[in-house]
Amino acid sequence: MLRVFKTFLETTPQLFVQIYVLMEYNNHNFYQYAAIIISFCGISFSMVDYQISLRKSLPDKEELEALPKLVYLFYKLLTITSWILSISLITLLSVRSSVIVLILLWSCGFAWTLKQHTTFCKSKEMEYLYRTVVGIILLFTFFNIKGRKTKAYISIYYATHTLVTVGILLVCLFWKPAVIEKVHLTIVSGLTVISLVLGLIFLAVYYKYFHPTTYCKQRTFFDEVDRRGGDNMEVGRFQNFIMQ
Repeated sequence: MLRVFKTFLETTPQLFVQIYVLMEYNNHNFYQYAAIIISFCGISFSMVDYQISLRKSLPDKEELEALPKLVYLFYKLLTITSWILSISLITLLSVRSSVIVLILLWSCGFAWTLKQHTTFCKSKEMEYLYRTVVGIILLFTFFNIKGRKTKAYISIYYATHTLVTVGILLVCLFWKPAVIEKVHLTIVSGLTVISLVLGLIFLAVYYKYFHPTTYCKQRTFFDEVDRRGGDNMEVGRFQNFIMQ
C-alpha cells in the first residue's frame, strides 16, 4: 500500500509533467522517452504488487500466477497510459479545464471511499487523509481498497474515463486546430485510443478468466464465515493485507 502511495504521489505527477513539457516545447530526445516509458512501467508494476498483496490477504483466494499477472500488468499499463496522455492533452489546451476535470473526478473518488467505510487508519483524522490520497490514486486507475466485489464500480469507472477521454480528443480536434501541428495530435490521439481499447480488452480478459471469482477455487468455509461475520471479517482481511 505504501508503495502505491509513493508511486501516485511522486512518480505519477513527475510523469505527467514530463509528458506535458515534451508536448509543450516539442523538445524530443531518447532519454526523455526512456524516462517516460520507465515511469509508466513502474506505476503499472506497483499496481500489480498491490493486487498480489491484496490476493494474499484474502484467505479464500489463491495467489496470482504468471499469466494472470501479465494480463493484469498490461491492463494497468495501457489504461493508465491512455488516461495520462488524455489529461496531458487537455492541460496543453487549457490548464483551468484540466484542473476542473481532475477536481471533479477526485471528488467522485473521494465520495466512493467514504461509501466504502475504509478502516486503514486508527484515528478518524488520518482515515480522512488516507481517503483523500485514495481519491488521488483513483484519478489515474481503479483499485480495490477492501477486497469486495467491484464489477459495477469498475464498469462505471472505466465507462466514465472512456467518455472523458473521447470528449478530450474531440475538443482537441475542434477547439484549437493549431495544437495538431504542435504536438502531432494525430499520433498522440492514436496512441490514446489504441492504449484505451487494448487496456479494456486486457481488463475484460482478466475479469473473465483470471479474477478470483472464476479463476480460483472458492472455499465454502470462508463463504459461510463471511455471511455470518459480515464487516468484522472484512476488517480482519484488510488488516492482514496491511501487514503484507
